[in-house]
Amino acid sequence: MVFPTNPESDKSEWLEADGLGGFASGTVPGIRTRRYHALLLAATSPPAGRMVLVNGFDAELEMTAGKNATCRFALTTQRYSPGVNNPDGVTRLESFNLEPWPQWTCAVPGGKIIHELFVPRETAAVVLRWRWEGKAGVPLRLHVRPFFSGRDFHATHHENPAFRFTPASVPEGERWHFYDGVPEVTARSSGAYHHEPCWYRNFLYDEEFFRGLDALEDLAAPGRYEFDLAAGPAVLIFSAEGLGHPLPTSSSPVELAEKLAQDERMRRAAFATPRLRAADAYLVARGPGKTIIAGYPWFGDWGRDTFIAMRGLCLATGRLAEARDILTAWAGTVSQGMLPNRFPDQGDEPEYNSVDSSLWYIVVVHEFLEAADGDPSLIAETEMLLATVEAILTGYLEGTRFGIRGDVDGLLACGVAGMQLTWMDARVDDRVVTPRIGKPVEIQALWLNALGLTSRRKPQWSARFEQGYASFQQRFWNEARGCLYDVVDVDHQPGQVDDRVRPNQILAVGGLPLALIEGERAARLVQVAEDRLWTPMGPRSLAPGENDYAPYYSGTPSERDGAYHQGTVWPWLAGPFVEAWVRVHGATAEAKAQARELFLTPQLSRLDLPGLNHVPEIADAEQPHTARGCPFQAWSLGEVLRLEHNVL
Repeated sequence: MVFPTNPESDKSEWLEADGLGGFASGTVPGIRTRRYHALLLAATSPPAGRMVLVNGFDAELEMTAGKNATCRFALTTQRYSPGVNNPDGVTRLESFNLEPWPQWTCAVPGGKIIHELFVPRETAAVVLRWRWEGKAGVPLRLHVRPFFSGRDFHATHHENPAFRFTPASVPEGERWHFYDGVPEVTARSSGAYHHEPCWYRNFLYDEEFFRGLDALEDLAAPGRYEFDLAAGPAVLIFSAEGLGHPLPTSSSPVELAEKLAQDERMRRAAFATPRLRAADAYLVARGPGKTIIAGYPWFGDWGRDTFIAMRGLCLATGRLAEARDILTAWAGTVSQGMLPNRFPDQGDEPEYNSVDSSLWYIVVVHEFLEAADGDPSLIAETEMLLATVEAILTGYLEGTRFGIRGDVDGLLACGVAGMQLTWMDARVDDRVVTPRIGKPVEIQALWLNALGLTSRRKPQWSARFEQGYASFQQRFWNEARGCLYDVVDVDHQPGQVDDRVRPNQILAVGGLPLALIEGERAARLVQVAEDRLWTPMGPRSLAPGENDYAPYYSGTPSERDGAYHQGTVWPWLAGPFVEAWVRVHGATAEAKAQARELFLTPQLSRLDLPGLNHVPEIADAEQPHTARGCPFQAWSLGEVLRLEHNVL
């Protein structure tokens, strides 16, 4: 897949994940616009404890022409405060190719320089290679100056006297230990290292500036690597010591790079489509098990996101062994009937502050067991998984943290002041933007699905399901608006309702195994959602015209958080919406084809904005529905795959 580029304006981003929580990422033009753009960003306690070790590099081609005249051509560009691009390497960028990994072609007199990089799976390493395609016999020297930091991946780095510029000489090459407590970085190269320590100051990261965050950084440049490019390809490999699978020490850098490339090319070729290969980026190690990174570049593994995403990333695509490993890894984290919503990146105690994470887990357990279909290699942990399911249901029914409890009407109450428990979890300082205390509609859909699915294996839960189902039919329908209330018993006040039109109600018709609303009511609900919520990027989180509607996700961090669930589009909700639409249109082949044309195709046409082969976290509620937030989001891509493989 070759992308001709408009280097000055192209904001498309690429991602190379290592399967441990670390990654390399950047823009197509090569100009770093985020603090997270880096070559070697490693998880020191996979998938957490992430640190930026190698940020980037400057590269320059030295070419000797007739009569020993020497010309120099920059191959890279950096952005510095107050908005200066230097040097001019981006002007030589001719094309960018994403397959099988990022590759840049730069045009220079007499030929082209091809630069590629890739991250080998489960190694905290990155491989960079350059080669010449052009006139033979021309003396060519490539100079590469790497930029280092050794910082938390959410932070920025600034000039200081503590940075250790001088590397140790080891058999593999050069090894740096920038600071105490930071992994050592080893460089293997096919060239010669020249120690020329200096600081590069005031790199400017545009995306951080627009987000209202610290956007300036200083990086250490200990020296440069010099390669004779006329003699063959240049190779530079960076690795973090003690993390992931160790790299072999016996091979030359050129041989090692080729062996890693062959292995990685074969691994990637096993994925049938670019989207399936993109999905692989989110599946990462957590201890001996597996988990899912919610999104790159800044999210870790979140419970809610993991269970929603894995339905598409794993179950729909046949990756059942990974699904088993994820479910068993999370099973051991149940506390008072709750699963964690988040594991902090620095390894602190998990956060139990979500009402829906545990319920999504139950849904996925049942879908997994159905997909496993008795396969002995997959169902050995069935009793443990079902015991976890019962622990969750019992904890919720009897009552657990934050007012989560089964109520006398068979529904699930939840919420306390000052705490956000549903997926609409934004807060600004001490203000919860969408508290939704009471009985939120999608929580009831999840609760009743959890009860109904479990009762098929454990009949003692049937009565509770029947009671809750009857209450849902009686209490949530809003005849005046032709759809469902978003919350009933608001703030635990019986009879108080929130009738704003939100997409949460869609889960009562589509997106879950058991539809709670059917027939004429379901058709009316879906029509309201299509008319008032749907955009080419997915459903809005609040309909235009409702109180607090925010048309654009922009401004200061507080302003953006205030708009996060007040109109902002969430692509992951396209999955439940399209499935609901198909169901109310009879789930026929004709309905599925029509849904693909009306909804999925427009969404896929924006697939590469801004994360290539991925789907973003959010988008503006109004035209042109610009992608915002995290450019690589697991549940967004997961729901696309679920639609493609299971629904349509």
